[in-house]
Amino acid sequence: MRLVAVSKTHGAEAVDEARGAGVRIFGENRIQEAAIKIEQCGSAEWHFIGHLQRNKVKVAVSLFSMIHSVDSVPLLEAVAECMEATGCRPALLMEVNVAGDGAKFGFKPDAVPEALRRAAELGVAISGFMTMPPFALTAEAARPHFRRLRELRDVWQEGCAFDLGELSMGMSHDFEVAIEEGATLVRVGTALFGERGKPQR
Repeated sequence: MRLVAVSKTHGAEAVDEARGAGVRIFGENRIQEAAIKIEQCGSAEWHFIGHLQRNKVKVAVSLFSMIHSVDSVPLLEAVAECMEATGCRPALLMEVNVAGDGAKFGFKPDAVPEALRRAAELGVAISGFMTMPPFALTAEAARPHFRRLRELRDVWQEGCAFDLGELSMGMSHDFEVAIEEGATLVRVGTALFGERGKPQR
């Protein structure tokens, strides 16, 4: 299991302090803010964890070593095109809307097998999946969603050309439950950095 320290809205000083404490992976969800911090603190590993707009894909594939949030086939196709153009090949996770939450992005579970086939046609490897369960007051309420993604991943792995080993799930309030359910990446921000500040410009 690896920790992704969600540094969005926190400045380079906070990132440097976390690096000094041994943190190695940082997660950002705004391209412009991330670009500034990556330039200032570039030796870390950087993951993109937010909703990725297609007009920002070329920059994203150049800046990040992993993108957690490929959430549609058109976005997947845009990523493939930009990988070809730039020669950069970050690891990719498909975001899955396990709960069918209309307020969140992500593939519906029944759309994932076809999306995996499309990725294979494009020559783009998928490393696993990410999910964000609906907000709940208790961590236990998230457990069924984490478990369901792990179970679905095991089904999708059968006959798939990719190693779908990565599961990005769990945040500050529920990461312990996510780990129990098989998370390989947990995205923790508030528990490390405190409440969010204003986005860095």
